[in-house]
Amino acid sequence: MNEVIEGGDNRYCVYELIRPRVDTMRVVLVDNLIKHESDFSDVARREPDFHAGRWLRLERFIASLAMANIETNIRKLIRRPVVRTVHLSELDDDLIAEFAPDAIVLSGTLRDFDLYNPELLAQFADFIRRTTVPVLAICGGHQLVGQAFGAEIVTLDGRLPSERRTGRVVEYQYRFVKITDPLDPIFAGIADRPDYRWQKYTQRRHLLRIWQNHGLQLDRLPDGFRQLARGYLTENQMMVRRTPEQLIYGVQFHIEKSFQDWQYDKYWDHRNESRDGRLLFDNFLIEALRFHGKEDQLAKGDSQYEVDPNTDAPQAEETENAGEAAPSLAGLTGL
Repeated sequence: MNEVIEGGDNRYCVYELIRPRVDTMRVVLVDNLIKHESDFSDVARREPDFHAGRWLRLERFIASLAMANIETNIRKLIRRPVVRTVHLSELDDDLIAEFAPDAIVLSGTLRDFDLYNPELLAQFADFIRRTTVPVLAICGGHQLVGQAFGAEIVTLDGRLPSERRTGRVVEYQYRFVKITDPLDPIFAGIADRPDYRWQKYTQRRHLLRIWQNHGLQLDRLPDGFRQLARGYLTENQMMVRRTPEQLIYGVQFHIEKSFQDWQYDKYWDHRNESRDGRLLFDNFLIEALRFHGKEDQLAKGDSQYEVDPNTDAPQAEETENAGEAAPSLAGLTGL
């Protein structure tokens, strides 16, 4: 549980011990950033500042940070995770048949999608509209999913990305979003905040405080999705598609920053402010197992582990990384 230092400097909260509620789970992490020069579109090649090598180096650097950050959440929230990291171009039915994941997590992005090879986007759209594996799509991944289901990606002031490559209005750092459908199971436990240990805003149960870093948004709710949260500059901050065949959650914000903050960020005195994002990530993993009747993979009772966020989680059973090696931590600088 969360503890306040007794007899000391009470401006600081220590941390919550995390008891994993999932015993074992197979998760595919999808790197959505550009990986090969062939991933660039003709539009990208006509950009005044296009330089294939320089652009690729930046994409790969950001990808290494993003994927490590997402994987940290998986390893903290699952006792014995089996993780495979793949690139967007490798996500297909053969991969799913061979690895048999319980869930897919899509990373954020850096470049506008009209700078991507259209064939890459079409391949993803075909996959995401058919897959029966539960999906969590983060930031740029959220936009990618929305586009596949009929929405358009625009700037926060409603312009096409090509009309405003620079000088965009952005949402950055910690921001509030408003829950619009509090009964969705993704919000389980959000209201269970001990008021005397948290800032006053936490008494407003309809608010989430999460990390934002984007200059693009979906122009509308995609076909077949339900809105879960909205923001001041971005109307569609969180959404879900729940049918008998599909469970897809999209979040415009970065819930994967949950554990990075505890260890490295210096933005705020209260280090437990990432709790909301961590709970959403945790609840998605549980919902993904429940969606296909895999409750037997949930932890039985309280976990035998109490994971200190400043130490390593229980050792993973297996890691299958199809991409480059990544640093051990960091946040996504996506759109």
